[in-house]
Amino acid sequence: MIEQLFRSYLMAYLFWFGIALGCLPLLMLHHLVGGTWGFVIRRILEAGTRTLPLMLVLFLPLIFGVHSLYEWSHPDVVARDQALQAKQAYLNVPFFIVRTVIYFLLWLTFAFLLNRWSAQQDATGDPRLIRRFQLLSGPGIVVYSLTITFASIDWGMSLEPRWFSTIYGMLFIVGQTLAALAFVIPVAGLLSESPPVSEVLNSAVFQDLGNLLLAFVMLWAYISFSQYLIIWSGNLPEEIPWYLHRGTNGWQWVAAVLALFHFAVPFLLLLGRGNKRNKRFLGGIAIAVLLMRWVDLYWLIAPSFLPRVRIHLFDVVLFAAIGAIWLYVFLGHLNRRALLPLRDPNFVVETAA
Repeated sequence: MIEQLFRSYLMAYLFWFGIALGCLPLLMLHHLVGGTWGFVIRRILEAGTRTLPLMLVLFLPLIFGVHSLYEWSHPDVVARDQALQAKQAYLNVPFFIVRTVIYFLLWLTFAFLLNRWSAQQDATGDPRLIRRFQLLSGPGIVVYSLTITFASIDWGMSLEPRWFSTIYGMLFIVGQTLAALAFVIPVAGLLSESPPVSEVLNSAVFQDLGNLLLAFVMLWAYISFSQYLIIWSGNLPEEIPWYLHRGTNGWQWVAAVLALFHFAVPFLLLLGRGNKRNKRFLGGIAIAVLLMRWVDLYWLIAPSFLPRVRIHLFDVVLFAAIGAIWLYVFLGHLNRRALLPLRDPNFVVETAA
């Protein structure tokens, strides 16, 4: 029962954490490339990054549950397994905790600076802050990519410590960004009903957001298939068991659902220009993609513990509980600032053009 509790908690945590952290690279991408699409969702992204302290607190139960989740945390198991002994210098509980602290310190630092400078821009309209955003965001995306790659290895891939994939981190990078974007789109649709957002968030902006959603859906499919193709063609005994576990006992149907509803259907629907310009239709697609993000995480994580597909009550309860807490904190942060960065010089220029 305790083991199932921690397993369900890990899957629920990774989903909501993915939305929170996924807002950070999207925010930094906006500061680097600009565009109206980023201005209108900037406050949503900033509110998402300000929930990262909450996610740090919510990670603490996973530290207490490390022995229920990770085989490599048991010295007696490691002593009997040469493969785990070879990885013991990296896969050990003290270093696991230290790495997690480092990840969060870096993420929180970037989020703090971006939000602090944004508040200063609201107060002063200082054009020099734009350069600060750019200088921080370029290295920030690199740091995010590296840290989440190692975090995905620690929290996800090491659930089956004898298996490895060099693309696994990319799955989390793209998945988190896609989850954040799929969350932001329906929120933006709700905010577009009231001023001042309604004055700038038009069908053309939703089309841009839809194009971005389409790009990340395609990128997720490409990386997922690339990992499968490389492992299938290599046919190495230390790699193929991971897919064998996820290709039998009902897991193959979960994979089929992902191929159909995480890629094929959204891809076809997002090709239509009118579908992307319709905020309600686009919001529906985004919500469906967000649901598929949970299915994808379930397919990545759950087979490490379960021989066949099974949804436990804890899966539902903890998903709803963490989600309710996160949404409450997110909405609180969203309400504390103006919904648009009205004193951003670039924003004034673009909206006036």
